[in-house]
Amino acid sequence: MVVLVIACIVVVLAALLHLYIFWMESFGWRRPAVWKRFNVADQAQADANRDLAYNQGFYNLFLAIGAIIGVVLLASGLHSTGLRSAGLALVFLSTGSMLAASLVLLTLGRQFAAAALTQGLAPLIGLGLTVIAAAA
Repeated sequence: MVVLVIACIVVVLAALLHLYIFWMESFGWRRPAVWKRFNVADQAQADANRDLAYNQGFYNLFLAIGAIIGVVLLASGLHSTGLRSAGLALVFLSTGSMLAASLVLLTLGRQFAAAALTQGLAPLIGLGLTVIAAAA
């Protein structure tokens, strides 16, 4: 039970990070402080990538929503196998996708290693702890 609680906390932290990324990509993109975090060279390049960033931000939003709903279902389903199973499935899908996206980011080059670690560490830990809790 303790492992599941810790897993849920870490998954929620991963979701909060992805909500922040959503905001940066979908609404804060016009700010130089934001697009510079994504290694965008200048305002012209940021403007050219604005629509892609906006769309990508929503992917992060949907992953965060899935993770949060998964945690809520897990917490609600302590005595219901169906809710617990649905919660586990959403947590696995959401954190697994977050982790996979961070690994894809690594394929772009070493300059993205810090961002990939930031994006992928909490989902990795949350996923691992959830697997351990589910197996118990």
